[in-house]
Amino acid sequence: MSGAGGITTARQDSAAGDIPVDTPRLPAREAAESELSKPMYHENDPNFLQRALNQFWDWIAGVFDAAAGAAPGGPAGLVVLVVVVIGLAAALWWRLGTPQRSSRSADALFDGDGPRSAAQHRAAAEAHAAALRWNAAVQERMRAIVRSLEERALLDPRPGRTADEAAAEAGRALPEHTARLRAAARSFDDVTYGGRTADQATYLSLRTLDLELDEAKPLLPGTSRGVTG
Repeated sequence: MSGAGGITTARQDSAAGDIPVDTPRLPAREAAESELSKPMYHENDPNFLQRALNQFWDWIAGVFDAAAGAAPGGPAGLVVLVVVVIGLAAALWWRLGTPQRSSRSADALFDGDGPRSAAQHRAAAEAHAAALRWNAAVQERMRAIVRSLEERALLDPRPGRTADEAAAEAGRALPEHTARLRAAARSFDDVTYGGRTADQATYLSLRTLDLELDEAKPLLPGTSRGVTG
């Protein structure tokens, strides 16, 4: 009896030793996180810049996927749409000309070479015209017009004045020339900012206006047309 009892006891002890240890979940998870946080597991991880770039390209891909899904014809339709948009942009670029300046600087009308007299601007304009450089000739003749009006005290010298502003201000003193002054300012803007090309006729129009303005009598404040004193 004692032998059988001993065998039974041994079997019970052996069975008890085979029961797995049940580790609580929270400590196990904390132990795993602690182990995975060691530097040895992160040697090949992408750096911050790489992660940011990956996220950016994932976002770009998502945008194109969404656009392809919404565009008629799927991806092929999206390609056609992109080509059409590029074509429209090229057409606008050709029609409007190369944007020379996005905004007007302090030297919108006069360049940064220092103040020059009307006679100097006229001489420069004639030199450009003789060399068939009509754009530069138009620019210098418009500057000569404005500088001449400043020298005659019909315009106050003001840095940063644009051609349009000069034409509007001069038109108040010389109302009979208002329309032609504005046309001259538009010609200046077209060749300076709009990428247009002037010709001989454009230059001769400004030259004639310059000569006529030099002889024109201004409308004095407090008087009206046809009234002499």
